[in-house]
Amino acid sequence: MSSDFQPPPKSLSILASVGGVVTAVIAIAIFNVWSKQLSQTSIAKPKISTSETASRQSVQPKEPQSSLSLSKEAERVASLDAKSVVLPGQAIPKSQLTVAIIPYVAPGVGKLTLEETTTARQAWSYFQRNWNDETGLVNSVDGFASVSMWDQTAAIAALVSAKELNIVPAAEFEAKMSKMLKTLASMPLYKGELPNKVYNAKTLVPVNYGQLEKREEIGWSAIDLGRMAIWLKIIGTKYPEMRLETEAIWKHWQVKRLTNNGQMYGTAVIKGKEQYNQEGRLGYENYAAYGLKLWGLDVKKALDYQSHAAFVDLYGQGIPYDRRDFKNSGANNYVLSEPYILDGIETGFQALPKAYADRILAAQEARYKATKQLTAVTEDNLDRPPYFVYSSLFVNGEPWATIADTGQKHNDLRFLSAKAAIGWHVLYNTTYTSQLFDFVQDNLKSKDGWYNGFYESLRQPNKALTANNNGVILESLLYKKVGQPLIVWAGVKSQKLTQRAIKTP
Repeated sequence: MSSDFQPPPKSLSILASVGGVVTAVIAIAIFNVWSKQLSQTSIAKPKISTSETASRQSVQPKEPQSSLSLSKEAERVASLDAKSVVLPGQAIPKSQLTVAIIPYVAPGVGKLTLEETTTARQAWSYFQRNWNDETGLVNSVDGFASVSMWDQTAAIAALVSAKELNIVPAAEFEAKMSKMLKTLASMPLYKGELPNKVYNAKTLVPVNYGQLEKREEIGWSAIDLGRMAIWLKIIGTKYPEMRLETEAIWKHWQVKRLTNNGQMYGTAVIKGKEQYNQEGRLGYENYAAYGLKLWGLDVKKALDYQSHAAFVDLYGQGIPYDRRDFKNSGANNYVLSEPYILDGIETGFQALPKAYADRILAAQEARYKATKQLTAVTEDNLDRPPYFVYSSLFVNGEPWATIADTGQKHNDLRFLSAKAAIGWHVLYNTTYTSQLFDFVQDNLKSKDGWYNGFYESLRQPNKALTANNNGVILESLLYKKVGQPLIVWAGVKSQKLTQRAIKTP
């Protein structure tokens, strides 16, 4: 742990120091909205994938499983999960621990299938429903006008993807993007410094989680702003006519306190007092820091992917995790799919070694082979209490734990994530990732976008609909079409970035 780390108090949401997705509590306030929607929607019987080949062989169960049999199955999987752990794990040789000098390009990219094009259009339907004309901001969660900067970045990525995938015409893209950018360059900021963690998406009022009317400044998230920094560079470089608008956003921000001594810092307001905390753990920390680096900020320590890394074996695969866990730092050290997927799609593994992503995907495939449970886990909203969880490979010393930011376990709500399934597939294009993609197609489509996931134990969809889930799906498919990491495709340059990319056979 670095000497200048300030652990947050236990009362502080761990999202403040690890997150990237600050919509966790937003979802609580809209449970009644979801309940109303779900009551009007029949739940289809799930299709359970039984195939170990790339071909789709989903079968319909003859009879619904009883709660008793579901419980026994969950116990069987939990027992295998518990036995899968070996500490210390197999470390990756240091010779392999480098970020890509030439950005990685996945096999099979360059063209979308008809099914993938349809998938992208389905994802865009979320943004059509949740766009706010008044501001150009997009609801983080379906039907509730609250937005974080992480999720607004997902909307930016979705709009770029929709334009480039010929889902929206150029004129609509230009009008919508200009509205977004002008709003971001003029919106009220926390203490006049940086964007508040959450806003009313219709009025731009800074608010607390789950609230829409009461003005409340609750701090900023460096992780969220690091992701937005990447996309501001993509927009300003790919569309030069918008460069001044993206630069106006950066000039609107007072970034002095966003970094300190090479690390990223965020703020939280606890009982009326501001706390200034180091943000990030292995994964999101490095990905977000890369975005801030593109704008010239000193994030040398935050980009360091080795000094806090350790390894744990899960089903025979040595995966990286951050030694800074809740016990010794006050922050949860989730190991999740999403930061590695975003790094691969957007930078070509310029922020994190591809070897880390290789192991994290391999562990999930190994779990499937051992348990017959398709696995693609990451964090996201739920359609039931506690409304947001981190479905982790490893967190605070526990394997395959699904926890709320408070640390409370909800392993019964572990789910296969739609965005993780599709993201892994476009990056790796293997037999296993094809099964993940097919499972999403068979089980998670809704008329309003893609559902967030499918519950392992309950054997039914997690019917939450969110900007981030649908946004990651769209940018994954944009990556697949353009055949390059998105910053390379856009022409973004940094000291170690080149526009040349190699295709991996």
